[in-house]
Amino acid sequence: MGSSHHNIELKISKFQPALAFKYSAYAGILIGIIAAVFGLFNNPERMWTAYLVAFFYFASMGLGGLFFLSFSNASKAGWHSSIKRLAESFTQFLPYMVVTSIVMILGYKYLYSWADPTQIHRMTGGKEIYLNFWFVVARVIIFGLGCLAFKHMIVGNSIKQDQNGDVKYTEKNVGNSIGFIAFFALFFTMFSIDLLMSLLPSWYSTIYGIYMFAGMLQSTFAMLALVVIFFKNSKFVSGYITVEHQHDVAKFLKGFTVFWAYIAFSQFMLIWYANIPEETEFYLMRSHSGWIVVSIGLLIFRFIVPFLALLPREAKRNDMNLAAVAILVLVMQYIDIYWQVYPNFNDGVPVFGFYEIALFLGFFGLFAVAATQFLSKNNIVAIKDPRLHEAIKHHVTY
Repeated sequence: MGSSHHNIELKISKFQPALAFKYSAYAGILIGIIAAVFGLFNNPERMWTAYLVAFFYFASMGLGGLFFLSFSNASKAGWHSSIKRLAESFTQFLPYMVVTSIVMILGYKYLYSWADPTQIHRMTGGKEIYLNFWFVVARVIIFGLGCLAFKHMIVGNSIKQDQNGDVKYTEKNVGNSIGFIAFFALFFTMFSIDLLMSLLPSWYSTIYGIYMFAGMLQSTFAMLALVVIFFKNSKFVSGYITVEHQHDVAKFLKGFTVFWAYIAFSQFMLIWYANIPEETEFYLMRSHSGWIVVSIGLLIFRFIVPFLALLPREAKRNDMNLAAVAILVLVMQYIDIYWQVYPNFNDGVPVFGFYEIALFLGFFGLFAVAATQFLSKNNIVAIKDPRLHEAIKHHVTY
């Protein structure tokens, strides 16, 4: 069918990922498994540390995809209808997230001092109850299964709608999405505290969950921007995914860049100002032996550079510029999670090598396989979405 609005032919064909990409993804999974098995016997602490960083990185991407769908559904937005399938592909990592989070329970004793029954009595302020081994395991599993259930409902309804275009699926997803946002707000905070903040059980920050949430969405929009640029210029789809959608994703990316910086500054400022020993230790550990460079690097390359590079309107609509910023943000998200985790190990000295690269490749392979299989099985665009006409006519004025 033609569209008089854009004078562009609207067409969509079956997605076929490049063979090289497919094989690379499978090779990544294989490298990750080999490194994990090798590390279990040779250097379990380092292996589990690298595993935790890579796990949290890709879990954030899967969760970020579902969160984007949810707040778009809850606000009854229409502009995203032509790109929502791309975000849905991110959520296909969630089953792997559940499995790999259960596998990680085996590594708790190498990662967390609270997993050692002889250490737990040294904790104060009710932490020994909250950080009880089985209580943490239960929370992580409930979070994973809950997210899976919401993904099944929200993405499931979207796929069913492709068959008959029934508007009831859109209406159902408003309720499902509001439910997910409420569930997510509580459990993602716990998830971040349990897996990352509790690496240093004496430290605490009351906005830690929001800090990790801001980073999660900034990196999710960076990944989404790359996928939108790819499909906008690909032979698989024409007219449905335009520079207008790219522009809006870039605006979200810039918005969450600012939000991340705001939360990061708020956390630092309050701790610096109060100057309480059990709060300052987190930043003290990250202010010497090479970490100060990483800390300042986060400020510059996670906030200042992306913010300035996305300020002009044209910068958001320029493929090369947006792709470069998106890749920078994705690298900085990894460095940020690494910065949360690694100062607690290796006597606080930054280390990076075989385990970090191999486990990252393993998780990347899982994520890539899950997303591409979903996109090649289903339509790249949700063609029967009742709001699709809004997305096709979508025009960004500022």
